[in-house]
Amino acid sequence: MRISYDEGNMKKLIYSILVVAATGLMTAQRTPSNPAGTVTPPVAKKIHSENHIHGGALVDDYGWLREKSNPEVAAYLEAENAYTDAIMKPSELLQKKLYDEMVSHIKETDVNVPYKEGDHFYYSRWVAGKQYPILGRKREGLGAPEQITMDVNELAKGEKFMALGAYDVSDDGNLLAYSTDNTGFRQYRLHVRDLRTGKDLPDTAEKTGSMAWASDSQTLFYTVEDPAKRQYRLYRHKLGTDAKSDELVYEEKDERFNIGASRSRSRKYIFLTSASHTTSEVRYLDAAIPTGEWKLIAPREQEVEYYADHLGDRFYIRANDKGRNFRLVSAPIGDPGKKNWKEVVPARDDVMLSGFEPFQDFYVLFEREKGLPQLTIVDLATGAKQRISFPEPVYTASPQINREFKTMFFRYAYQSLVTPPSVLDYDLEKHRSKLLKQNEVPGGYDASKYKSERVWAIARDGAKVPISVIYRKDLKKEDGSNPLYVYGYGS
Repeated sequence: MRISYDEGNMKKLIYSILVVAATGLMTAQRTPSNPAGTVTPPVAKKIHSENHIHGGALVDDYGWLREKSNPEVAAYLEAENAYTDAIMKPSELLQKKLYDEMVSHIKETDVNVPYKEGDHFYYSRWVAGKQYPILGRKREGLGAPEQITMDVNELAKGEKFMALGAYDVSDDGNLLAYSTDNTGFRQYRLHVRDLRTGKDLPDTAEKTGSMAWASDSQTLFYTVEDPAKRQYRLYRHKLGTDAKSDELVYEEKDERFNIGASRSRSRKYIFLTSASHTTSEVRYLDAAIPTGEWKLIAPREQEVEYYADHLGDRFYIRANDKGRNFRLVSAPIGDPGKKNWKEVVPARDDVMLSGFEPFQDFYVLFEREKGLPQLTIVDLATGAKQRISFPEPVYTASPQINREFKTMFFRYAYQSLVTPPSVLDYDLEKHRSKLLKQNEVPGGYDASKYKSERVWAIARDGAKVPISVIYRKDLKKEDGSNPLYVYGYGS
């Protein structure tokens, strides 16, 4: 999985919102030398350049601004910053007021819901005054002593920037493969930490992306990027050896495609997926035989996407070969080619199959119907379906971290315009959800005072456009005289 804690830092996000919101409202201060209070923005110089591609010429007069080592680029950025400071100067008190109010509604010391993987429960926690999370685990039960696996605050010491990328524990629970970016350029360096000692091993690799452990907990597969930041090569690394001797397993030659390595939920297979925006193909390897042969499920077809996971003696494959909304098929592991695909869930015009997650005794379909996400659980033995019900007409719901393959619980996240982010477990035997945590909103927020609705507008072409509405229940006027904040998005 990939997590960028710096990008998700709430305080930086709030500041960015304030800058954007206030810039259009403020004017520069009037001074004797500047009675009009005007500030002249810097103007980047133009250096004509052209890229010739596909028989045409693409003009880019500002391409020189990509030259990080060019002192003129740094000077221009400093001028932009000075201009921003001047424009924003009159709003400093308002900025602080808004910032303080937003921060007052954030619980800064907090911990997320632990998830079980192997013999441990893993979690992240935050401490007020610290910018980054602390990742930890407890063996066997939540009452056990804490072992800190990663304190990102320690990683960030002496750095201008820090983001944690991959975070993947080996099958035996002893080793942690993780990656860090200290440049802000999404350029990640791979590290391996021995969790028994808390010390990092000398094993490292540069400009990495995805990674996956083999079953032996000694072999690590990882991808690297090319100069255009495209993940294009897969390497196999044996612990204790120099990265220079790592074997190149696969190289994606087509510049339209990125590659990614992942582990099946059953942990039995490693997948290598090559994907462009409209086309994909998947290779697989027995995780217990890291030096074995990588095999192809089905060769790529232009404009056809498919993605795979493993369950029992078959691969389950989500594909859009029979409809743009995807269908679910299964295929025997021994010969998973397209000729052997057996349809499990057909493609439907009114339902998008956006994801799929297998467990030992059931699987979960992630669907979108009438614009709303749906979670449908299917019993493998009987085929019986359970669709998780949600209490509000407008919401988002998505799978949470589910690392246990043999279980009768499915963990998911839920939130709405009224309900703060929540984590729940769905009990397949009792057919009901249990709330594990709902984010606390300090400052007296009372969800019972608000109501959300979903209404529809008819576009000029007859298409129905969903509109989510939230308001206080004590709203008196419904004659259109109340102020309204409208946010629209389309793509």
